[in-house]
Amino acid sequence: MSYEQRRRFLWILFLAGLVLLAVVANATTFSRMRFEELAKQATAVARVRCLGAASRWENGEIWTETRFEVVEQNKGHLPNVVTVRMLGGSVGALHSRIDGVPAFYAGEEAYVFLWNHEGEPFRILGWSQGTFRIAKDARTGLETVTQDSAAAPIFDPRTRQFRHGGARRLPLAIFQLKLRKALQEETP
Repeated sequence: MSYEQRRRFLWILFLAGLVLLAVVANATTFSRMRFEELAKQATAVARVRCLGAASRWENGEIWTETRFEVVEQNKGHLPNVVTVRMLGGSVGALHSRIDGVPAFYAGEEAYVFLWNHEGEPFRILGWSQGTFRIAKDARTGLETVTQDSAAAPIFDPRTRQFRHGGARRLPLAIFQLKLRKALQEETP
């Protein structure tokens, strides 16, 4: 193989690598979902309390199933205990973490926007975008809600830019009003 042929081959290999990198990067880009879109697309919306999580291998990937007690149901029909399946987790010494996929710990509470297809497990719509953690101020007792995606830059298709956004330390009562309004707008 001549010098020119090797050089051409290396350029082709380099360009193929760039295309592959672009495909992989595109696969992990989130588009921002407005709160109203989350409410409309969700199969169910509920305030839940995490009971625990278990991870396991399946088809070469680690999946985590998290069990939640349903504290308050706002949309859809859920059993008293719902299981949510998400990609990632820990099995033995192996850990798999996917950016944007929420992880939960026993005892914590959150509002989650869930979706599923008939016969499939529930998933969290928009991953971190459909997860709103509840925190309680120990001094005042005030509960606030923070969206998991509030700290992550997410692509906004309207502005065609990455930006931060989402609810941060929103008083629970205001979040509940916003949720009721979004769910009422969804109903014809």
